[in-house]
Amino acid sequence: MRRYKHADWARNLGFVLIAVEGFLNASSSIAGEAKPGWEAEWKKTVAAAKQEGQVTIYGTSPMHAIAEAGVFQKAYPGIKVVTLAPAPAEAFQRLMAERRVGRYLADFYTAGATSPLRLLDTKVLDPIKPLLILPEVLDESKWWEGRHHYNDHEQKYILVYTGNPQLGTPSVNTNLVNQKEIKSFWDFLHPKWKGKIESRDMRIPGAGSVNTLFFYHNPSLGPKFIRRLFGEMDITLFRDIRQGIDWLGTGKFAICFYCSNADTDLAKQQGLPVSPVDFMLKEGATISSHAGAAAFVSKAPHPNAAKVFINWLLSREGQMTSQETGRGRVNSRRIDISKEMIPPVGRLVKGVNYLDVENPEMNNLEPVLKIVEEALAENEKRKKGQ
Repeated sequence: MRRYKHADWARNLGFVLIAVEGFLNASSSIAGEAKPGWEAEWKKTVAAAKQEGQVTIYGTSPMHAIAEAGVFQKAYPGIKVVTLAPAPAEAFQRLMAERRVGRYLADFYTAGATSPLRLLDTKVLDPIKPLLILPEVLDESKWWEGRHHYNDHEQKYILVYTGNPQLGTPSVNTNLVNQKEIKSFWDFLHPKWKGKIESRDMRIPGAGSVNTLFFYHNPSLGPKFIRRLFGEMDITLFRDIRQGIDWLGTGKFAICFYCSNADTDLAKQQGLPVSPVDFMLKEGATISSHAGAAAFVSKAPHPNAAKVFINWLLSREGQMTSQETGRGRVNSRRIDISKEMIPPVGRLVKGVNYLDVENPEMNNLEPVLKIVEEALAENEKRKKGQ
């Protein structure tokens, strides 16, 4: 048996330690590295946030519900959460109007994944990625597809933290439509539905944008489907969701595109004969952020409070709160939390090939809106010629 000299032993031990260090470093890189000295940085950030006293969030109603739950305030007493929850178009207009007169009130902006892109185009956002501090947030292995999902080309400004399978959001009057007969989106273009379809006007920000992008990029649907839907079916547009639901419930229309699923479900609970089509059709599904895209506003008055809030929001506690306040309609992209409150149709399922249009390669609405405008114009021209 060979006897190792001290030098041999030390040299071999050194090789082992180097190998172990390399393995640990590689594992850390895969899971997402914690920042060196993150604990001291976090303690300093929380102290500064409490000095600022509040975080101001411009966004949609899901964020208002998260704030109302009070979980963040319990975890970080001394930091008040102020939310303004108008529709996405109103939030954008309000923020831009304030900036034009030199008022900087917003720290944080949440909406659907396409809405913050307008702020990015107008240079109103700072990168959100550098704000992430907590190791459990930086560990991307805890997220769907093993990564944080950003909705901008530089992958650092608009972080999408929710992901709901989106089935196209058609809703129906159950007295007029037998859902068992619907197998494909093309079934909605049957001649018997001409003049009996309504749609939220998706030319303004809000519900419908992601679904129309899904139609546009889906090889089984594409521009042809959009042209026929808006150009041949004598579709009626609305902007007030409540009006759309009322029309559907009273039977004025049999089918509604982009009626809010949440509002449709509420109307259904109140006894109206309405229901979203809550099963996957032949052409598959996309993934919706459901107002779960976060962005950090430049010149924020409370930058440290915003940093604390985004880290909390992306933590296990924050994402559980997001799901719980969403009442089954919000599915976090975190995969290390319970999904029991999410209906099976609202969960992301491994092995399903979702068309994720909320990415910088697919989320340009301009060519889609152009097709919608042309189709509506052709339909008007046709009606006038009759």
